[in-house]
Amino acid sequence: MKPIISIIMGSTSDLPVMEKACKWLNDQKIPFELNALSAHRTPDEVENFAKQAKGRGIKVIIAGAGMAAALPGVIAASTPLPVIGVPIKGMLDGLDAMLSIIQMPPGIPVATVGVNGAQNAAILAAEMIALGDDEIAAKVEAWKAGLGSKITKANADLAAIKDYEYKCN
Repeated sequence: MKPIISIIMGSTSDLPVMEKACKWLNDQKIPFELNALSAHRTPDEVENFAKQAKGRGIKVIIAGAGMAAALPGVIAASTPLPVIGVPIKGMLDGLDAMLSIIQMPPGIPVATVGVNGAQNAAILAAEMIALGDDEIAAKVEAWKAGLGSKITKANADLAAIKDYEYKCN
């Protein structure tokens, strides 16, 4: 199937974080592509990627970056598509990356999830696409409905533990 979400990261060292988005999209059978391009080391390729994404059928771009975290903003400056930034923990526990991504100038918005929040970025991208796609909307709704059942089961499992002693001061 043709990808509708593009996941891009500044380096393959970001893959352990970004693969959480890949896994969620795979589990939901939502087609995506994966790229590693650097805003600083391959700026021409990043600009070409961003300018051509819409024409290739991409609907949302998820961009993960650490430290200076310029990638999401550079992409947002070159495409009309929504961009979701994933700040990746590195220096300063990811605060540097998060601040770089959320402090965009007027006219260049980048949605931002929490530090290392690639799964949430995938869910947000699917929710955006779901506004115009009933099939993806049903997948998102079913997945979210399952969240409550997991907690209900965990609570029942916890209550079934008979020999656990609670100590409160």
